[in-house]
Parts: sequence; C-alpha cells; structure tokens
Amino acid sequence: MTHAPGGSRPRYAGPHLRRFTLLSLLIAAEFAVVFYGADWLTAQHPLRIHAYADAELAIPLVPVMVVPYMTMYVIFMFAPLVLPSTADLERFAGALARVIVIAGVAFVLLPAEPGFAPVSTAGSIWHPWLQLAAIVSRKYDLVPSLHVALFTVCAGTYARRASTPVRVLLGGWLAVVAASTVLTHQHHVLDVVTGLLLGAWGARVATFSGVASRAPRRTTAALGHEGSGCSP
Repeated sequence: MTHAPGGSRPRYAGPHLRRFTLLSLLIAAEFAVVFYGADWLTAQHPLRIHAYADAELAIPLVPVMVVPYMTMYVIFMFAPLVLPSTADLERFAGALARVIVIAGVAFVLLPAEPGFAPVSTAGSIWHPWLQLAAIVSRKYDLVPSLHVALFTVCAGTYARRASTPVRVLLGGWLAVVAASTVLTHQHHVLDVVTGLLLGAWGARVATFSGVASRAPRRTTAALGHEGSGCSP
C-alpha cells in the first residue's frame, strides 16, 4: 500500500477504517433506539396530525424508485474516502447524531401518519424491496424525513470537498433520492422539505468547525512569514 507524502497513512488505511466502523456502529445503535423508540411511543396514543395536502394523494406509486431510495445506505460508505482525518470523521458522526436526535424529538411532538392508501405490488420485481423499505421506515416517523436528512448531511459534507462536477452529481443524486421518498409512498412533501432543511443544518455542523479551525492556522502562518521578512 502506498503511503501519503510525509510518511502519513492514507485515509483508507486500517486505523482510519476502524475508526469509521466504530463510529458507524455507534450511529446505527443511536438510530435504532431513537427511530424505533419514537415510533413505539407514537403507537401508544391515538393523536395524529394531518401533515400532507390532499392533492398529494394523487401522486402515483412508482415502484422502480425504490432503487434510488435504497442508495441512501450507499452514500455513507464514501465517508472514510472523502474525510481524511479522525477529526473530520468525528465531526461528521457528531452531525449525524444531532440530526437523529432532533428528528426523534420531532417524531414524538408531531405524530403524523401517511395518507397514501396501500397499493399492491405483488408480483412485481420491486415488491420485496418496497416491503423492506416499509419495514425499515416504520409508520409514524415522518416529519422530518430522516432518510432525506441523513442523505443531505452526507451529500452536503462531501460537496464541501468536491470539484464542481462532483457537486453537481451529488446534488442530482440528492434530488432523485428526495423524490423517491414520495414516489415510493414512504413520505409526503412536508417530510421531504423539513428533511432537507434539517440535513442542510447538519452538513453545516459537520463542515463548519473544520473550515473555522483551518483559518487561524493560515493566518498564523501568514503572520509568521511576514514577521520573518521584516526581521533584521
């Protein structure tokens, strides 16, 4: 394996991947407790809110959109390649953790339920995947769409380190995934909009500290260079 300049290990080396794996397991555990816990709490009482417009119920089910819907689980795997340091990974994981907690509180305070009537897809090649999506998504965890929010954190964080073509690709991927949550009847429009807003905030949390912490170092280096030039 080729090492990075200066003798430092490349970002995909063992220690970096081990840290990513540990953080991923912690985030997965938090997600399970908060997401399924909130759904269970909502199921204990009859209060529900109407969080969609009646016109949305005419949106057709598009079974093939379950394919981009499921790619939400793929985008996480790029984190150790895009984020080069342990500090970057930890800020990223911290942002995901905050987004999950905020969404969990919203699920409990805004106990919504889907308005789409069940549509049979039995016999379709997409049926098992749609069933899996429904099982993972639960019934009452709707506003905001945590699916959209977490994807937005990933896309927004990666975009800050990407070239313009890659940013366009990430933006397009995000748009398709956001649309897929509605076209698979997992979410309504309000869920998607609030998920995008929450995810955009999470991406800022994941990247702001890194940007801010680099600025003082550049300023200090510049001042040091000027000082050395003015010294007798």
